[in-house]
Amino acid sequence: MEFFKSTKTYDFMGKSKAAMVFSIVLVLASYVLLFTKGLNYGVDFAGGTIVQVKYDKAAPIDLIREKLKVNEIFHGATITEFGSPEEVIVRLKSSSDSVTKDVGDMAHAALDGTGEFEIRRVDIVGPKVGSELREKGIMSLLLATFGILIYVAFRFEWRFAVASVVALIHDISIAIGAIVLVGLDVNLDVLAALLTILGYSLNDTIIVFDRIREGVTTSKTTDLAESINGSVTRTLSRTTLTSLTTFFVVFTLFMFGGEIIHGFAFTLLVGIVVGTYSSIFVASPVLMWFGFDIKGYRGKLAEKAKRAAEKDRMRAQYEQGTI
Repeated sequence: MEFFKSTKTYDFMGKSKAAMVFSIVLVLASYVLLFTKGLNYGVDFAGGTIVQVKYDKAAPIDLIREKLKVNEIFHGATITEFGSPEEVIVRLKSSSDSVTKDVGDMAHAALDGTGEFEIRRVDIVGPKVGSELREKGIMSLLLATFGILIYVAFRFEWRFAVASVVALIHDISIAIGAIVLVGLDVNLDVLAALLTILGYSLNDTIIVFDRIREGVTTSKTTDLAESINGSVTRTLSRTTLTSLTTFFVVFTLFMFGGEIIHGFAFTLLVGIVVGTYSSIFVASPVLMWFGFDIKGYRGKLAEKAKRAAEKDRMRAQYEQGTI
């Protein structure tokens, strides 16, 4: 299926300056939000207690708040709906020594008189464990980015590697900014979504870069911007189809998947849109601004092919016994 005319070349690089200004504004705004508002760490990373309560009819949230205020353990707890009006989550941001494994029984006693209900789930994460998970999560993002830098440098060359990592940092920064903007709890699900964005964005960027590398070796022009425009245009239909398909699947999860995967799906939705955009309007312009030498690159490929042909000739002569 072709969404775009295969005979027409779109001038993406002509709009690269405007696109980069737009990207810089988004990234800076994301960091401003991050440093002023901060991340809202969930129980996984901050430590705390979660109690999931299921009522037989709509949960009386105001009455639940009044009942929990009486119990010292639940002071400062937040109560929110969880997927449906019948289910609520009681969340304590930090766990204390008094919060033990019988917190479910305590919650059950505290909520007595609020209606027919059952305690569906109790999760307790200590502050130390949450801190360790947070540190390991940040480390996993850094190691993944560093590994990608090495892989792309080996697979292509250092210019491609730097351009791809710039695009990845751009995508993750904007995704984190969106998380801070909507006040999403940062937990292991959101971390998994951020790591998924790294892989998704890299996959799209590698496909574009592979076509660019093919384009600079086969096209007649020596103008890098023109060559990139032609290469990106040839991948446009594939990129659009892949991104739309993935977007609609994740959007369905976001709308109907329930509260449990809400944060994961939202983060992925932002990452898919930003990752598709960055492959064209961030990674490719950065590669162009590094001054990729088409003539020199073609010369290296020709020299490499010449050496390979010479090796094949020597091997054939050796097998024939002529040397």
